[in-house]
Amino acid sequence: MIIGIIPARFASSRLMGKPLASIGGKPMIQHTYERAKKSKLLNDIVIAVDDEKVFSVVKKFGAQVVMTPKDFSTGSDRIAFVAKSLATAEIIVNIQGDEPFISGRMIDQAIEPLLFDRKVKVSTLAKKITSVDEYKSASIPKVVFDYNNYALYFSRQPIPFVRDSRTIAEKIMFTDFYKHIGLYVFRKNELLKFTSLKQTDLERAEKLEQLRMLECGMKIKIVVTEYDSFSVDTPKDLELARKYYKKMKKK
Repeated sequence: MIIGIIPARFASSRLMGKPLASIGGKPMIQHTYERAKKSKLLNDIVIAVDDEKVFSVVKKFGAQVVMTPKDFSTGSDRIAFVAKSLATAEIIVNIQGDEPFISGRMIDQAIEPLLFDRKVKVSTLAKKITSVDEYKSASIPKVVFDYNNYALYFSRQPIPFVRDSRTIAEKIMFTDFYKHIGLYVFRKNELLKFTSLKQTDLERAEKLEQLRMLECGMKIKIVVTEYDSFSVDTPKDLELARKYYKKMKKK
């Protein structure tokens, strides 16, 4: 069984009540759920919440929902809590609750390596950076990976460093930069192993939990996608998401 779990934390430090933020008259968490339902490989979807208001709203639009403790520090801890109770789940997909425009095809692309290769235990997505804004943004993690598409490092800074390029535009033109899209696919045991590990030095420095996996010797398969997504972290992001949704509806 392949189960998608959507963690939804109410008390976001940069956007309080984020899962319930309205986009086109629907709460953001409902948008994410409905987009995830378009996946052809997921057998089921569960939403993991930490607040009664979110629980009630999710129940109302008909999704499976599980209440989790409020004191979890990451979404991965939240999905691991739920995964432990899913006896038949073999593969767990962590679908971020603040990705209201995630594509079902993106989810399937991330799952596929685990179906075709038993050695792959964790996978995630990356997309080529084509704009200066994405290159410069510290809120968009970047990733570099080896010739077998396994992650070497993630950073909030642009990587790799291109020594001989004079401008950012020149760097982007002549070097491939990739942004990380935070959708993860785990074999269940690997998820439970990861969330049992203590935070690591690089993770604390960059504020990127995937670095814990790399520091502890876990391999992450990178799937390069042509699709894009939109993470809503701040009030400004929410306004952009609302405008984007309006344009989509007109089309």
